[in-house]
Amino acid sequence: MDDTLKENMIRTFRGELALAIAVTINSFGVVLMLYSSAGISAISSVPFAFSEVFSNISLGTWTYLFQGLLVLSLMILRKKFIPQYLFSFVVGFAFGKLLDVHELWIQALPHDLPWRIFYFIMSYFLISLGIALSNRCGLPIIPTDLFPRELAQISGIAYPKIKISFDVICLAVTAGLTVFFLGHLDGLGIGTILAAFTMGKAVGLIGNWLDKRCQFVSVLTE
Repeated sequence: MDDTLKENMIRTFRGELALAIAVTINSFGVVLMLYSSAGISAISSVPFAFSEVFSNISLGTWTYLFQGLLVLSLMILRKKFIPQYLFSFVVGFAFGKLLDVHELWIQALPHDLPWRIFYFIMSYFLISLGIALSNRCGLPIIPTDLFPRELAQISGIAYPKIKISFDVICLAVTAGLTVFFLGHLDGLGIGTILAAFTMGKAVGLIGNWLDKRCQFVSVLTE
């Protein structure tokens, strides 16, 4: 297949729409994975641990506080102020608020074992797709997705390796917090561990699939 035909097969989409979809499905995916009883996703495990230890503050609020710390860390690593990172925090704020919104209605879904298995599979796919879309939208993305992508660029290490390492560190911090303050592991399950060690690869596979079929333009890339 020649290059011209390949280009004609690639469809162009708005990055703004891709980002809106990514934030919506990622926030739903995080809450759905937790509701599946398989454990919370690694990217939200640290805020979840804080929300369990300090329960007067919601998961959504702890999420954007944690994301603010990630943004600050990236600026320190870059050794300069980057305005786009602040826009990323704004997107993360919307993500955190959507987490709280989804938590308000998720209990209405059935909770039998077959459904919980389905919820985990669906949440795994939604989060992986959302991250892949975020990485290609051409706009500031939520800090928990931005951090591994930017760290991969800074360090020169492949994204899947950075993503998996980031997720595993988040899980270790969550385990330490919940065991120390609550006396037991909380929020971590077999689904959490599985996602942490495989989601980086899944994001890469979905991203490659998107690259062959789509391209994204935004106000920042036009």
